[in-house]
Amino acid sequence: MSTVVLLTLTGLGLAALYFLVASGLSLVFGLADVLNFAHGLFLGVGAYATWWAAGHLPGAGPDDLGFVVAAAFGVLTGALVAVLVELVLIRPLYSRTIAQVLVTVGLSLAGVALLQAVWGADPRPFPRPSWTREVTPVFGAKVPNAGLLLIVAAVLVLVALLAFLRFTRYGLVIRAGVENREMVTALGIDVRKAFTLVFAIGGAAAALAGALGGVYFGSVSPGQGSSLLIFAFIVVVIGGMGSVVGSAYAAVAVGLLQQFVNYYGTSGLGDICVVALLAVVLLLRPQGIAGKVATA
Repeated sequence: MSTVVLLTLTGLGLAALYFLVASGLSLVFGLADVLNFAHGLFLGVGAYATWWAAGHLPGAGPDDLGFVVAAAFGVLTGALVAVLVELVLIRPLYSRTIAQVLVTVGLSLAGVALLQAVWGADPRPFPRPSWTREVTPVFGAKVPNAGLLLIVAAVLVLVALLAFLRFTRYGLVIRAGVENREMVTALGIDVRKAFTLVFAIGGAAAALAGALGGVYFGSVSPGQGSSLLIFAFIVVVIGGMGSVVGSAYAAVAVGLLQQFVNYYGTSGLGDICVVALLAVVLLLRPQGIAGKVATA
């Protein structure tokens, strides 16, 4: 029983990390129709900005309040980088899909190389509050606090995103743009501002994933964002492009599947099962769990 509880909660922690990366990725594709392969760069920027702030920014540090300050700095940095990428590189290419892919893939590779050049290729120990290294007993299982922190953060982000999309003006514009961008444009609404805002939200969520991922893994490395981006894309496709709720469902499915199969099977088998799940969804429901069937 304790093993099942532990696997479930650690799987949900991993799912929370995937969701934080995938939520912004899903919104960006759903509204702007951009497959942003540089999204993992925002995670890496957020992680390294948090790591740097913890040691250099006044008021920041590994203690509770200091880590909040450092993480806030990392999230803000990730959002600013995302806005800069959208304004300078993506905006001129909205009607050129192949160019978008080439530019974002190149930016992703260049970003990893830049992080390696500045801070080296080796993982660096991540500053984190002491309580995140401890465990909490849950039904006989000793669950790492870092995983519980990720779960709480992902739930808060999900609630905040849904509230923003439902109850704010820009949220309504984004929802309408995901459903029918041409109609929104025809009504005289400047969707370009919504594009920039969505990139900022996605960058902030990915940067938060970088900061909390550093706590979860205990270290930060230049390629961390790229490896997590692969599973984030899988989550987005399974959940349905443009659906935040669908990404949440898919992240839970992927995280739990990975944890249970890797534990009861052989190491790496969970990743294969995730890819198999993706293939099944694409064959049986190409629009994803919460996606809508495209109409002519």
